Amino acid sequence: MNFRRLGHSGLKVSTIALGTAQCDWWVDEATSHRLFDAYVDAGGNLIDTADVYPVLGDGVGGRASEEFVGRWLKTTAKRHDVLLATKVSGRMGPGPNEEGLSWRHITKAVEGSLRRLQVDCIDLYQAHDDYDDVPVEETLRAFDNLVQRGLVRYTGCSNFKAWRLMKSLGISEHCGWSSYVSIQERYNLLERVRVEAELQSLCAAEGVGLLPYNPLAKGFLCGQYYPDAKLPGSPRAEGVRSVYFNERNWRTLEVVRGVAQEYGKTCTQVSLAWLLSRPAVIAPVVGASTVEQLLEIMGAAQLQLSQHALCQLNEISNASTI
Repeated sequence: MNFRRLGHSGLKVSTIALGTAQCDWWVDEATSHRLFDAYVDAGGNLIDTADVYPVLGDGVGGRASEEFVGRWLKTTAKRHDVLLATKVSGRMGPGPNEEGLSWRHITKAVEGSLRRLQVDCIDLYQAHDDYDDVPVEETLRAFDNLVQRGLVRYTGCSNFKAWRLMKSLGISEHCGWSSYVSIQERYNLLERVRVEAELQSLCAAEGVGLLPYNPLAKGFLCGQYYPDAKLPGSPRAEGVRSVYFNERNWRTLEVVRGVAQEYGKTCTQVSLAWLLSRPAVIAPVVGASTVEQLLEIMGAAQLQLSQHALCQLNEISNASTI
C-alpha cells in the first residue's frame, strides 16, 4: 500500500480510504467486520464514516455505521492500526438544533460519535456539509476547541464551495485556530467540473488534501453496466440508471474498458488509478460489499497508468463531463 500526507498535516494515510455508508444499508454487521479486517490486512489505514450513516427514510441519521466500527474496534486490537474519520452536521433528531455546524450541535454530536465509536479521540473530524446560516467563525472555533480538548486530532470539511473553503482557511490562520487539512467532494471520471473548476487548484495551493467520494459513480465505472443489458442486482442500480445512463458516459466507460484490457486490470482499478493521478488527490473514499470486491479496489493503489492512457481518459471524460 502507498501512503500520502494528508494536506498540510503530518498525517500519512493510505491511498485508498474505506467508506462505510453501506453499513446497515445493504451490508450487514458481520460482513462489515470482515471488510474492516480485510482492509487493514491489505494495508489500508483510513476508515471514513459519519454520524448520519445510513441516512434513514425520514432523513434522520441512522448512527449504525459508527456503531459497527466501534464494536469492531472493541473486539480487535486494531485501534492503533487505523485512522478514524467521521463527520458532523447531518440531522440527528427532530429538533431545530439537531443538525448544522453550530457550536452546540458540534460539541453534542462529537460526544455521540465518540460513544458509538468507543474511542476517546477521533483522528479526522469533518464538517459533512456547509451551512451558510452559521457564522464560519463559530464553526471553526468549535472545531478548534475539540482539538484543544484532545477529542479530535485533525479537522476537515466536505461539500464546501471553493470560496467558502478559502474563507475558512483564512479565518483559521488569522485566529491561530486549527484549520481544515482535507475536503471530501464528489469526483470521478464522469463528474469533474465542480472539483476541477476551482477547488482542485485551491487544494493544491493551500495544502488541503482532496478525498474524493463516489469515485466509481455509484458503481457505473466498475464496468458491470451495459446499454441494453438487464440491470445488475444492486440496491443502487436504478439510481445509477437514472443518473449515469447517457451516450457520453457510455463512451467514457468504453475507453475505461479498453485501458483495463490493455493493462490486464479491471475498470474499477483503472478508474481509481486515474483519480490517484489527479492534483491534490490523496485517497478516494470507496465502499465495498464483499471482501473480494474490496481486494479488487485495493489493487488500484499499485496501478500506474502511462501518460498515453491518462490522456485517453482525460480526453474522453472531458467530453463526457456532466
